[in-house]
Order: sequence, then structure tokens, then C-alpha cells
Amino acid sequence: MMQSYRGSSYLFGGNAPYVEELYESYLLDPTSVAQHWRDYFDNVVQVPAVDGSNGRDIAHAPIVASFAERAKQGPIKTIQDSADSEMGRKRVAVQQLIAAYRNVGNRWANLDPLKRTERPDIPELNPSFYGFSDGDMDIVFNTSNTFFGKNNMTLRDLLQALRETYCGTLTAEFMYIADQKIKKWWQEKLESIRSTPKFTNEQRRQILDRVTAAEGLERYLQAKYVGQKRFSLEGGDSFIPCMDELIQGAGKKGVQEIVIGMAHRGRLNVLVNVLGKSPKDLFAEFDHTAQEDLPAGDVKYHQGFSSDISTPGGPVHLSLSFNPSHLEIVNPVVEGSARARMERRNDAKGDQVLPVLVHGDAAIAGQGVMQETLALSEVRGYSTGGTVHIVINNQIGFTTSDPRDLRSSLYCTDIMKTIDSPVLHVNGDDPEAVVLATQLALEYRTQFKKDVAVDIICFRKLGHNEQDTPAMTQPLMYSIIATHPGTRKLYADRLEAQGVIAAGAGDEMVKAYRAAMDAGKQTLDPVLSNFKGKFAVDWSPFLNKKWTDHADTAIPLSEWKRLADKLSTLPDDFKAHPLVQKVYTDRAAMGRGEINVDWGMGEAMAFASLLASGYPIRLSGEDSGRGTFSHRHSVLHAQNRENWDTGTHIPLQHVSKDQAPFTVIDSILSEEAVLGFEYGYAAAEPNTLTIWEAQFGDFANGAQVVIDQFIASGEVKWGRVNGLVMMLPHGYEGQGPEHSSARLERFMQLCADTNMQVVQPTTASQIFHLLRRQMIRQFRKPLIIMTPKSLLRHKDAASPLIEFTKGEFQTVIPESDASIDPQSIERVIICSGKVYYDLVKQRTDKKLENAAIVRIEQLYPFPHKAVANVIKTYPNVTELVWCQDEPQNQGAWFFVQHNLLENMSEGMHLGYAGRPASASPAVGYAHLHQTQQKALLTAAFGKLKGFVITK
Repeated sequence: MMQSYRGSSYLFGGNAPYVEELYESYLLDPTSVAQHWRDYFDNVVQVPAVDGSNGRDIAHAPIVASFAERAKQGPIKTIQDSADSEMGRKRVAVQQLIAAYRNVGNRWANLDPLKRTERPDIPELNPSFYGFSDGDMDIVFNTSNTFFGKNNMTLRDLLQALRETYCGTLTAEFMYIADQKIKKWWQEKLESIRSTPKFTNEQRRQILDRVTAAEGLERYLQAKYVGQKRFSLEGGDSFIPCMDELIQGAGKKGVQEIVIGMAHRGRLNVLVNVLGKSPKDLFAEFDHTAQEDLPAGDVKYHQGFSSDISTPGGPVHLSLSFNPSHLEIVNPVVEGSARARMERRNDAKGDQVLPVLVHGDAAIAGQGVMQETLALSEVRGYSTGGTVHIVINNQIGFTTSDPRDLRSSLYCTDIMKTIDSPVLHVNGDDPEAVVLATQLALEYRTQFKKDVAVDIICFRKLGHNEQDTPAMTQPLMYSIIATHPGTRKLYADRLEAQGVIAAGAGDEMVKAYRAAMDAGKQTLDPVLSNFKGKFAVDWSPFLNKKWTDHADTAIPLSEWKRLADKLSTLPDDFKAHPLVQKVYTDRAAMGRGEINVDWGMGEAMAFASLLASGYPIRLSGEDSGRGTFSHRHSVLHAQNRENWDTGTHIPLQHVSKDQAPFTVIDSILSEEAVLGFEYGYAAAEPNTLTIWEAQFGDFANGAQVVIDQFIASGEVKWGRVNGLVMMLPHGYEGQGPEHSSARLERFMQLCADTNMQVVQPTTASQIFHLLRRQMIRQFRKPLIIMTPKSLLRHKDAASPLIEFTKGEFQTVIPESDASIDPQSIERVIICSGKVYYDLVKQRTDKKLENAAIVRIEQLYPFPHKAVANVIKTYPNVTELVWCQDEPQNQGAWFFVQHNLLENMSEGMHLGYAGRPASASPAVGYAHLHQTQQKALLTAAFGKLKGFVITK
């Protein structure tokens, strides 16, 4: 039997959890394991003890590794010819049984309220698998490695305790976690109470009250607003007492802010029954009588909300993030918002701020941003002290008809295992178990500052939405749901039978809730009105501002030289790489005005001057410290030491004694989650210059959902202003389709309602003034910068010192060659970005004198007045030519056409010079790139052809 057992799929090959359990038993009591195991453990690893004698090692890794190696040699032989060895075998089997329940007991748990499936066949959970018979049930075994409160138990009592703990309506997965301390913590927490709630009668009545509220709102809305979409929570009613317990418990533990992200399902219920939104206001949205003061607005089940709730530990500010229909995309936004709030409070560990993410079972398993967000959870620049994840698991996903199509994993929460996060699975029809799971999850997050998940397995009473008829595709499931009395009634009947509430009290609670709804009264008490927290942000200075508002972005020469000296001076004992040292030597010369200022120095001085003025800066991206093209070098690495703490130097953290914080982060390989995180950060912190930089501009493709649904439209949908900056390297230098274009055309298509700023600066002074303008001016809109690659070191893109101590950002740069006679100009070539320098070279090489070249540095909001003024300086111009690097169907061409037409006089012609339309952003063949580049430059100065418009 032992040989066949060790050869089974469950243990063969050195199953780590089993061996560790066995080894723990051995450490506690060597006699609790069979002699051959005792001999094995005695001899595998021994180390000298403090007194010089041999002591047994407590490290697990060598034991596991050795067992794995021994397993390759075949099953361990056992001796079965004596009563002693038989008893030893049984003691080992008991430890194996305990390990089995801890590992896979969850597979037998009572989790499905619909009871649609039978328990799977898991032999390891049956005593008979280990050779036990009914006659062994009353044998006493050592159970000191468990937490059932007894060092010795009969097999019968042990089996009952294991099944109560791991096979009831609450179970947990945690044995895959590498940290032994955490595994022991979960074993103790669950086994000491056998996963069984023990609440007072008052607490149980409070749980019933919250379940009643959950069901009551849904049924009230169903009756009053028949067929209107609301994505009902009914069937998952226990989620509301879960949230109530989470908020109250968190407040008791010192949390002062909770940031919540969730999709549609149950959102209206959360607004009313958790955050305290007035039912009257919700009904007004259904009745279409609510105030509509936004350019676009959004549906009611996307809306965010904030409130302050009283808890035993004091007021807690709740913030429900606005969320579009991409269900999981709010995850990184919530994390970024939480991080900003933590830093504002100087709360490095997350003791005062708690992020909470609510998922659907299909979304958590299916949408990739979930994995990206989890990957951020414990890295330095993005950690938030652990997130509590709650899954409203209706077992059907979106509308999946066949369970085989749901996902590829056993549980929808299996993605949590990628970060060793424990998962509590709980039956949604047992509200007390749900509340207990919530308490355990919160306690775990508080102690270990790590993510944890509560998977509430429930059902969906109605369809995906209220206009759906789910029985068409899930007839059997919905035949069961149709006869289900509802979680509230089940729980009320249970409390009535136990004497916790009087007969009929449950029905009276239902009537009372309906009466409150009829009166439009809040059902959550107390919600604190007019409460202003110490760390709340005053957004009023940033509202109703105009992009034309002036900002004095130049800095005095004395301040320039002081900051430049601070930036270019490295510590005496710091040995920089020779190439980096050259960069900083040059920057010192730039600071003194000896040579023109290049892009890297212009950017660094913008940062330094803002920091010195009290504006914090947060810059993140996949190579932000160095800069993908080695232009930034904001983080210097000593060549004479390897220590990560002492081996780096960040000059921008040393510009002034009382400067604001400067944070630069080399992010993990993620675009979607990191950009979402930075958007969330900027949404909560308007006084910080928050920047996300793509390694190449094209990489923003992976974050398109964030751009479309938050950055471009967040203000017109939800009234949320946001000053996030996106730096997207862009320019055609023959590097192929994925390293040329930041997809400028996509941003231009999204521009409307003055929703964001899209710029393509071409000089070092322009990036300097642009970055300073973003903070000094209180106009908080997303800033999209098409940053260059080749221009980072182009001598003509460098700027003289006077352009930094005087001047401002120019939305349009007119012809810069003073020798050109305006009277002789017949054609004005208008462009944006790197192609300007190519055009100037072409004009010089070909000695062309009848064309002026104008740069539009800000494409949106379009600078009509500046463009008109430039054109007026050329009285004889008859032709405007838009020239761009990008293919004709891409870039800014389609966007600028109508804007240029508005500034043209009668009889003027508009032409296009650029690459032909293409399905790809750029060609991959170097020779073809050169051919196209030559052709577009020739066309810019040649005869107008192709697309011509006469006004």
C-alpha cells in the first residue's frame, strides 16, 4: 500500500507540501513518523549546534531537494513485518492525510449554492486510501502539528476536524505559498476555529440587515424600473455584508481611506448600501431627471462615488473609481490612486490606505490586465501594501453556456497563485462564512501586507442584464435558480429557527427597507456629511481652466546656473561609467552657457526647477532611469561597487535641501497596467508631475484601453481632470514598423472637447518650457508628447541658454532663417517633428528659396491664431503643403486638413507630402525607407499633385 501510494500522482516526484508536513511532524516529535523516515531525516542534513554537538537542521529546502532526488531512484521500501512498523506506517499515513486535506480538501468543500455538481473523486481524502479501516477510527494519533487544540486525537475526531475545516462552506488554498510562516499562519487561523463562524446574535442580525438591504434594493428596482439595465446583484447578496465587514474592520485597524474598483455587477447596490448614495439620486438617474452637466456623461453603472463612513476606528473615506466596460481595466487605476494617497500620508506600508478590487469570475481569469496588475503588487514603485480581491463568482461568467468554455484553470482565482496569494473560497448562501472569510482576508493583509482573495461562489438570479433571458442558453442552471428561495430568506429562516430573531422579523426587515426606498432615504448610517479629511485634495484650483492660460516658465540665469551645478556635480567617491561621465561633463558646460543645451539637459533642468519649486515628480517606464536612447541618465550606477543601495546616485534628488521628491522607476515589462497605474496616481495627485514613458512609442498599443477609456474620455464622461504626461518616442529613422510610430493618428482621432494636449516639440528649450508649463499652469489635462529619438543628439535641436532664461513654449515656430524674404515666399511647408530638420537640409542642399518651413509644435488644441499669424507674414503665398514622415493614412494629415483650411485665403491650395498610405506604420527594409524619405522631401518642394483642395 505504501509503495503504491508513493507512486501515485499526488505524491510521486517529491510533492513538496507533503514532505514539508512530514518533516514538520518529525521536528515536533520524531516518534510521530515511521522509523525509516526518522532514520532518513536524521541523516539527510545535520549541522553543528551552538554547544558543538550535532543538531538537526530546520531548513526545508535541502530536505525537499533530497527527497526529490531519492524519488527518482524509485519508491522507498517499507518494513511491514512487525506491529511496530505497522503502527509507524499508520502514523505516517495520518500525517499524509492531514497534508492531503490542507492541499486539496477544498475540492470537497460545500461551495455551490445551486448544488449542481457532485464531489470529485479524490482518493487521498478517504482514510481507506491509506489502508485505514473502520477499526482504526478510534486509534489515538499524535496531532501536535495541527491547530485543533489537541496534541492527540482519534482518527475519527481528526477526520471530522479536517472536514469541518477544509470541506465546509468556507475553505482556503494556501499550501502552494513558499513562505512557511504564512502557511502556518493559515493553518492556525482555520484549524483553530475549524473555519466556523462564531458571531454574537447582534452581529448576526447586522449581517441579516445587510443581506436584506442587498436583496431589497434589487427587487425594488426590478419592480419600479422593469427591464432597465442595472446588472443586478441578486444571487450574490452576501457581497454587501462582505463589503460592510471589510470597511468596518479596516477602520478598526486604522485604515482611513479605501479605494474600490469594480465592474457593473452589483455596482448600484454598492453605491446605495455600502457608500451611502441617496436612493433618491439613484432613482433620478433611472427617471432621467438627474442633472446632466457633462459634455458626454456615462451610464449609471459606470459611475464612481465617494463618501465618508463612520467606523469603530474613526471616519473612513471611501472612493469608488469610475469604470468603463472593460471590466478589469480599473485594477491598475485603483492601485495608482491608492499609492498616491499613501505617499500623501507618508504611509509607506499601507497602514492607512486599502485598495479593494471586485472581480467577476470570467473577467479575473480572462482579462490580461489582471496578471499585469498582480505583477506590480510587490515591486518597489507600485506596491500598495496588499490588495483585498473579492470575486462575485456567479459560475457562469458572461453568458458561457458550456462549463468547458469557462476557462483553462480549475478555479477562476488560480491567477492569484502567480504571486503566492492565498484564496478563500466561500459559499455565497452562507453570509456568516462570507463575513468570516472577509475578516480573515483583512487580518492577513494587515499582518503580511500582501494580496489576498475572497471567492464568493454564488449565482446570478437574472440574466447578464435585465433585458436578457438566460434560460435560452442555460436551461438547467436556471431551472434550479428559479426554485432557489434567495440567500436572504435562507438566512432569515436559519436565524429564526435558532431564536436569533423573532418569528416574522425577517419579513418586517424587508418591509422596512422598502419603506425607506419609497421615501428615498439613505439606508446606511451614519454617512458623514461635510466631513473634510486632513489629506483631502482641493481640486477647485484646477477646474474650468483654459489651455491658453499663461505660465511663466523661464527661470532666472542665477537659478539656472545653481541648478545646473547641482545636477552635474557627482560625489567625490562616485566612479561613473566613462560615457556617463562625458554626459555630465558636457552638462556642466551647458550649465555655464559654454555650449548649447541638448534635449537631455533641457529635460533634466525642467525637472530640477520644478522640484526646487515644490512640485514632486514621478517618472516611470520600462527604461526610464537611463532613458531608452541613453539621453537621460537620471540614475547613475557606480562602476566601483555593486550594492544597490549605495551603488547608485540620482542627481535630481539633490538639487535643493527642501526640494520636492523625485521618483524614477524602471517598470516591469508592462504597458497597460503601468499606464493605468500612473493615470490613477495622477487622478489622485494633481500637484505631482506624473509621467509614463514608453520604451518606444508604438508600445502604447498595449495600453490602448487605458488611453481610450480613461485618458481621452475620462473628463467628458465623469468630470475627472487629470494631468498625466505620456512620453512616446516617435520618428522615422528606418527602424521598422514597431520602432517608428507612436500612432499619432490615434491620438488625433481622440481629440475633442479640449480633452488633452498633443505636442511634438523639436528643441531642447521646447521640452523644458513644455514640462514646466504642465505644472505651473493649473490646466490639468493629459499631455501626450511625441518625443524624438535622433533629435536627442541632433546639434540643431540643441538650444542656446537664453531660450531657457527667457521665452515660453511656442505652439508654432515660424521660419527660423532670417535671411529669407517673406515677399519671395510662394509656398509654406507646414510640418511637425523630426521631418523639419530633413526639410531644412533638403532646402539648403537644393538651394531652394521660395518656400518657408513652419513647425506646429502643439497639434491639439490646434493653435489657430498662431498659424494664421504665420501665414499672414507671407503676402504672396499661394500654396500650403503639409509634410509628414508618416504614411498618408496615419500621422496628423487627416486631422490638420480642416484646421489648415480655416486659415487659408481664397485661391490658396493645400497639398500633401509624405509616405503613401500603408497598412503598416513603417517599412522594415532600410533601402525602401530611404527611397520613401527621399520621395517625400522632393514632393514637399515639387509640383503639387495628388490631394489638392481649393478654397
